[in-house]
Amino acid sequence: MSFRYSHTFPISGPNKLRLFKQWAAENIPGVAVSLPPQVPIKSTALTVRLKSIEDRNTLIGKLEGVSF
Repeated sequence: MSFRYSHTFPISGPNKLRLFKQWAAENIPGVAVSLPPQVPIKSTALTVRLKSIEDRNTLIGKLEGVSF
């Protein structure tokens, strides 16, 4: 099964991937995500790829009110 769904959300600062991985491990441990190999420091968004629409909806729900 491939990662067919995606969600882009605002995130800023350095170490975006480390911050998101840590947050995901604590908040959505059962959701498999695919992240880009790297994200430029100046970037203000992160796109996460997910396997199912249910995983995408779970991520969106958990991201409400969270700021990175």
